[in-house]
Amino acid sequence: MPDDLKRTLWATADKLRANMDAAEYKHLVLGLIFLKYISDTFQARRTELTARFADPADEYHLDGATPADIAAELEDRDYYREANVFWVPEAARWEAIRSAAKQPDIGKRIDDALSLIEAENPKLKGILDKRFARAQLPDGKLGELVDLVSTIGFGESAATARDVLGQVYEYFLGMFASAEGKRGGQFYTPRSIVKTLVAVLAPHHGKVYDPCCGSGGMFVQSEEFILSHGGKLGDVAIFGQEANPTTWRLAAMNLAIRGIDFNLGREPADTFTKNQFPDLRADFILANPPFNISDWWHASLTGDARWHYGDPPQGNANYAWLQHMLHHLKPGGRAGIVLANGSMSSSQNNEGQIRAATVEADVVEVMIALPGQLFFNTQIPACLWFLVKDKRQRRGEVLFIDARKLATMISRVQCELKDEVIERIAGTVAAWRASPPLPLAGGGRGEGASSYADIPGYCRSVKLAEIAEHGHVLTPGRYVGAEAVDDDGESFEAKMQALTEKLGEQMAKGAELDAVIRQKLGGLGYEF
Repeated sequence: MPDDLKRTLWATADKLRANMDAAEYKHLVLGLIFLKYISDTFQARRTELTARFADPADEYHLDGATPADIAAELEDRDYYREANVFWVPEAARWEAIRSAAKQPDIGKRIDDALSLIEAENPKLKGILDKRFARAQLPDGKLGELVDLVSTIGFGESAATARDVLGQVYEYFLGMFASAEGKRGGQFYTPRSIVKTLVAVLAPHHGKVYDPCCGSGGMFVQSEEFILSHGGKLGDVAIFGQEANPTTWRLAAMNLAIRGIDFNLGREPADTFTKNQFPDLRADFILANPPFNISDWWHASLTGDARWHYGDPPQGNANYAWLQHMLHHLKPGGRAGIVLANGSMSSSQNNEGQIRAATVEADVVEVMIALPGQLFFNTQIPACLWFLVKDKRQRRGEVLFIDARKLATMISRVQCELKDEVIERIAGTVAAWRASPPLPLAGGGRGEGASSYADIPGYCRSVKLAEIAEHGHVLTPGRYVGAEAVDDDGESFEAKMQALTEKLGEQMAKGAELDAVIRQKLGGLGYEF
């Protein structure tokens, strides 16, 4: 779907929001998109079955069947379950909703439709948010929103329409996160960060886990990675946990709308005190936990088996998240985690000792410093930790990448990593893992090459002994050094002379402007 059409849809939907808070409004919009998705999917399966029943060459052919026989056969739920399609009762189908869009009780009708769908599909029980009847929208706005969602995917094949609905759902998630500002970051990680984690980890098989999964963006991106590399949906098993009930529902809908099977635990729950997957050992873990949360501790966590490298401080959960994820990795498994920059150097309350223990245990594989302004909700500089259990390549080394200068501004307050930058980072890590260690740091290209080499100012492979000399601080800028500058042939003295002359000219001009301002203000009676 073209981006300009998505923007038009968003602008229209946002206009209908009137005075409603974006945090509340998103549940209405995303809920309607989900309802249309499962209804369209159901209708597409029904149309396919009708055609197959009539086709003598198809294994589903019903020889001599009357229209009544076919209608009865279409009511068999097994045909839909085998294709991973939700059963949608007639009163809950989108056409029924759309035809009643102008009725004053449309909110209640939508809630009733969602209840009917939940009753027919145990996997959706407790997931669908029934808040339409009490929505505080002006009269008629909800009906207009139904009409708008009806246009998504209209005029295309059913399969394409479903794909478009998935794209719109994700686009709207990002736009709502932006509209909500600080609160938006609680359920949505910017796409370029997720893509970087996925590109470096390459989760193509096994179990994928996110212990603070938000709206499920890590899983969606993982599946897209698999599809783009020749795999298929279902090549990985999805496990996620989320404490916020409304965000937990968003994640379930986000995954269902993509046709992704998932296990988000029995209920929304705190990862530390109500771990939903205590026995899980994952092949890949991707996570963007909340930064520096201070109210996470509970007395029941004392002596927990997850604190293998030391008790995390009770006033900051960063090192609890890191150890939780290491605990849930299988041997050879890898994790990619977004954390605040402070986690790389903090020595407060046992954090320095835990970091030293993880470095010496050789479970830290790659550290990446990110540019500022990547997030909706915070300007705190962030970094990516990549951990591995039972390191099989580059033992005794850590790769440091400084990506702070590689972002592109996409608005006045936010930037992103473009795809070519993400490919460069992933290529650098892949080359580093595949290449034998080099005896000395040097120039040359590290990314996309058959062998890795350090690049001053960008990447460097560092032995654990050197990291220990730096107090086990893991800030990439400390190790990669300064970027090499091309020699233009001009001497240092000549450059300084030219720069000081230019500075003198600018200071003189500044003094002239100060005098003019003083004169003008004096003319207005404001002498100083």
